Amino acid sequence: MKLFSQYHGKRMIVSGQGPLVENAQILGFKNVVTVDELRMAFPVLDMVDLQRRPKTTPLPRNDFPAIEGVLLLGEPVRWETSLQLIMDVLLSNGNPGTGLATAPYPHLPVLASNMDLLWMAEAKMPRFGHGTFLLCLETIYRKVTGKELRYKGLMGKPSILTYQYAEELIRQQAERRGWAAPIQKLYAVGDNPMSDVYGANLFNQYLQMAKHERAEKLGASGLLKQRSSATQSCASILKTTPRPCGFLQQRGIDRIAPAMKTEEKQSRDGRC
Repeated sequence: MKLFSQYHGKRMIVSGQGPLVENAQILGFKNVVTVDELRMAFPVLDMVDLQRRPKTTPLPRNDFPAIEGVLLLGEPVRWETSLQLIMDVLLSNGNPGTGLATAPYPHLPVLASNMDLLWMAEAKMPRFGHGTFLLCLETIYRKVTGKELRYKGLMGKPSILTYQYAEELIRQQAERRGWAAPIQKLYAVGDNPMSDVYGANLFNQYLQMAKHERAEKLGASGLLKQRSSATQSCASILKTTPRPCGFLQQRGIDRIAPAMKTEEKQSRDGRC
């Protein structure tokens, strides 16, 4: 997110958990408002929970600064509240206290990270990740407007940009250590086929394309431009973990991107 400096000064609504304002500021965003702060400013927007509905109709506000973008850092706790208020921001062009006859398009810039659809915890079945929340938001936006929700930036696995950033950090470490020979092969080790393995395979495909087209064309699409990179390939390794992942294997999710070679580590009995 630090790479998107053009949005650091904009007023962004931030969604997720934990110290959201502090986390956003660490990433460079100087002017953020949380979903809870927006809900407090406009109580009538959050109507799903009957216990939280306002007992009286509050006076309309016209002193709330317009929101200029959406920052999605992770899955929130109250999905219905976040989905509703983020949609209000997008459909009102950043002025949720008002209404527009037609939804603006292109909509306000949306930045998102942590795109895992599912993840494994102590439960026997996969748990919803932030990718599931993003899918809900995309589906609602498409159903309401008839148009696609567009992201200005997607960070985290399986985004190619994340692997490019990791490659750059590895290159810098090699320089500090005084390694003369360039690093030509990277290994991406992870336990989630839908993000770790899939992202590494996408990055490997990008590296193969860069061999023939060079990085200038891909740089124009918003990805980091490679600085005479010597990296030739990236191998994905699905590591053994004690967590159950049979649900993913049974559905063939571990065979992501079959056209690309994937190196996997599995236990002798074939379980993750």
